[in-house]
Amino acid sequence: MPSVAVKFYSVFFKLLVKHRLQNRIQSLLDDANGKNDSFGVTTRSEESVAAASPVFTDGVATKDIHIDAFTSLSIRIFLPESALSSADAGSRPKSKTLRRLDAVAESQDSTTLSRDLVRRNSYGPSGTLNSVVDQTRRNSYGVEHLNFNMSEVGVYRGYLPTFENRRSFRKLPVMLQFHGGGFVSGSKDSVANDFFCRRIAKLCDVIVLAVGYRLAPENRYPAAFEDGWKVLNWLAKEANLAECSKSLVGRGGAGGSITGDSKKSDGHRNMVADTFGASMVEPWLAAHGDPSRCVILGVSCGANIADYVSRKAVEAGKLIEPVKVVAQVLMYPFFIGSIPTHSEIKLANSYFYDKAMCILAWKLFLPEEDYSLDHPAANPLLPNRSPPLKLMPPTLTIVAEHDWMRDRAIAYSEELRKVNVDAPVLEYKDAVHEFATLDMLQKTPQALACAEDISIWVKKYISIRGHEFSY
Repeated sequence: MPSVAVKFYSVFFKLLVKHRLQNRIQSLLDDANGKNDSFGVTTRSEESVAAASPVFTDGVATKDIHIDAFTSLSIRIFLPESALSSADAGSRPKSKTLRRLDAVAESQDSTTLSRDLVRRNSYGPSGTLNSVVDQTRRNSYGVEHLNFNMSEVGVYRGYLPTFENRRSFRKLPVMLQFHGGGFVSGSKDSVANDFFCRRIAKLCDVIVLAVGYRLAPENRYPAAFEDGWKVLNWLAKEANLAECSKSLVGRGGAGGSITGDSKKSDGHRNMVADTFGASMVEPWLAAHGDPSRCVILGVSCGANIADYVSRKAVEAGKLIEPVKVVAQVLMYPFFIGSIPTHSEIKLANSYFYDKAMCILAWKLFLPEEDYSLDHPAANPLLPNRSPPLKLMPPTLTIVAEHDWMRDRAIAYSEELRKVNVDAPVLEYKDAVHEFATLDMLQKTPQALACAEDISIWVKKYISIRGHEFSY
């Protein structure tokens, strides 16, 4: 059984969530126009958010990108430090040079740090901080261009890979992550989701794209599902733009040797740019991302979105090349149906998220005219759904013993196994819904074990050597 502390916290958590859901309903009733804002919201004011940090302070750098001009859809990129190793070098300990540059990026006292770096500079006489940082330096990773633009206050102070040296960087798989929250709360940049994505990025050795989809009731179904599919298409577009830029840079350098600043300026001049002259290529993904090894992970209601995106990817086929979804992970999915399962009856009043609360969330998410517990977004076991289950990617399902949604998730996994899809189920004893992603429970041994189990299974499908573990 869960601990006494978890039980007490669950009681207060339910009261808080129900109060917030009631406020959402009241806000709809107070809306005189009765119209939803298509731009939408991706986070709530009561959420505790973690700021993006584009330097490798704890082994992972992050940054936020708004990817749709017409909606609030955005992503947060989690880039693990292992991506800085060269393509032909194995994983090595963090270099002293990189640790020093990270310290520079974090510090506000540029004068003191300038003295500190210049004293340890082995390239020549003393100089300013800008001269030290702008130098091309090779560290133990084999990376020559670690550009931390920090010469002025107010400019970008994070990691920026040099475009023309992109081929020397190690390519990592890409994981799309959809947070939980019953479609009405949660965010990509909440403290809990930021912690979980950092952990997954380091353990799985992947670039995590946490998706900030639009929340209900401001934007009901299918807004969140469409946002998930839109991010996968954006990833495919970025991969193709990166290839175009690479070919332009290569063509610009042909016909003679170009050195120094001229080579750098030619590379930037030939990059794909928008009408304002800004590069359209996301540098972190262009330098380090391998979209041909894409994994989709969803937490709670995010698992419903992940399953939808995987289905759309199967239907699209080569239309989203070079993106290829090689596996998906469904963590305690938010499935429900009109005919209750055994766990839905026995555990209806379970910890943190009881059935009545979740039905209320579904009422806020689904359109009033289409509300049904057997809606395709809610029930994965409906007959004659497309595409056929045999075409679905390998699917790992995580369930908790004290979660009333567990039986339907297990049943869905069984249906996948019947058509020879690799679909194991990992059930955690004495666990509750969101036991690996809820802020209070994230540092428990069970949450860490769950993340490690996910990494072990995922590495079977993202290893460049095939179906092998890559440690």
